[in-house]
Amino acid sequence: MILVAGGTGTLGTQLVRLLTERGRPVRVLTRDPGRAAQLPGTVETITGDVRDPATVAAAVAGCTTVVSAVHGFAGPGRPSPESVDRDGNRALIQAAAAAGAEHVVLVSVLDAAPDHPMSLHRAKFAAEQALRTSGLAWTIVRPAAYLETWVGIIGAKLPGNGPALVFGPGRNPIPFVSARDVAAVIDLAVHDPSLRGQVLEVAGPEQLTFTQLAGRLVAATGRPGRVRHIPLPMLRAMSVLARPFAPVFARQAQAAVVMNTTDMTADSAVLRARFPTISATTLDELLSAPQPLGTWTAAT
Repeated sequence: MILVAGGTGTLGTQLVRLLTERGRPVRVLTRDPGRAAQLPGTVETITGDVRDPATVAAAVAGCTTVVSAVHGFAGPGRPSPESVDRDGNRALIQAAAAAGAEHVVLVSVLDAAPDHPMSLHRAKFAAEQALRTSGLAWTIVRPAAYLETWVGIIGAKLPGNGPALVFGPGRNPIPFVSARDVAAVIDLAVHDPSLRGQVLEVAGPEQLTFTQLAGRLVAATGRPGRVRHIPLPMLRAMSVLARPFAPVFARQAQAAVVMNTTDMTADSAVLRARFPTISATTLDELLSAPQPLGTWTAAT
């Protein structure tokens, strides 16, 4: 049995599909049971949270492989990177060890570090360290920012004829990666023993700025549109002032500040050369897929 914690999110649903297509038995731990309806009928679903020790123990029971695709950046139940990505992952790792799991795959984030300006990156790094010292066989996957997530954020108002929202000046290149490509890397890590004890960094094939992303989203609608910029000073203020009543929005604002002011570039060539079967999905390919613009959200 393979447990996918966070199996109903943008990444998790892609991964579960790949695993079930191989005929593998899959169990999903999700905070949002309403989204479980989109999963294959063979998938076992447990509604719960990595912040609940009893739920975690039940989820890992009998599993040989545990994949953590959870995040506390957004979602139901007022999550946070500290409570989910750090403490929740630690609890999941400890439970997996106690249950006799053979392998844990942790989905982290590109540039995770103990001194990173974003709390998500610091929390993911702490989880990485917990996994490395757990005694379990492990693989760490570090993806860049998900293309689907930022399509949902920047293009949220386009279906209603609103503007595409660019956070800050939007001139910084970012190697957005599609969740479908990250899922393929995780699927490979689950099934290839040679990838145990390794950190796999996954960046997308294009280095796109927020402004470029917004312009191409507007063009994809096929109708006249506009792009609205949210000034960087306003984002800095919102990242602090919104914390008490809108923590998710505050984290998005902070993420946008960092993504405008930090070198985000990454080279995907090494991974692509090593694993040529892994696709390198571009923005145009994503937008031409059956899932229409506006169905992705920042909460996934």
